[in-house]
Amino acid sequence: MLWHFTMSLDGFVAGPNHAMGWMTGVDRPGLVEEYIETTGAVLGGRDGFDAYPEPTSTYGGWQGPVFILTHHPEDAPPTADTTFLNCDVAEAVQIALKAAGGKNLEILSADVGRQLLERGLIDEIDLHIVPVLLGDGVRLFNNPGGEPVHLELLNDHDQVTTLNVRYRPLPVR
Repeated sequence: MLWHFTMSLDGFVAGPNHAMGWMTGVDRPGLVEEYIETTGAVLGGRDGFDAYPEPTSTYGGWQGPVFILTHHPEDAPPTADTTFLNCDVAEAVQIALKAAGGKNLEILSADVGRQLLERGLIDEIDLHIVPVLLGDGVRLFNNPGGEPVHLELLNDHDQVTTLNVRYRPLPVR
């Protein structure tokens, strides 16, 4: 199970009201194709769905089963290839993993990801950090009063404990 997000340097995966315009023009060649190939199903939350209800917008046209965890599925609009689940997050994972058919189950919700991380159900976290400071919005991991979660770097042969990035602010546009 993969918790996957593009994130601002200050830890936001969406701006206020789930705004995503800050990601315009951000791309890594081959990334979309990689995720289209490896994704079997998506599990998200209701807030993100309500902001972006079109499942084909995931990864630029990926098609497959989408599961939305919600406490009120009765008022969700009928949406192709989307199943609304009102169950425990672990049960939602089991349903979505089965539908993924051996491919990745992508977690595209900060809240659902946090719940799964707390239960030890996240296999990997894949972040694409964009050089922008949003200052407000939806944080990747919001767990006030919780314990720190230590991570192992997987994509570097030198298992460093700190990833150093250095930026210069650009003039206001």
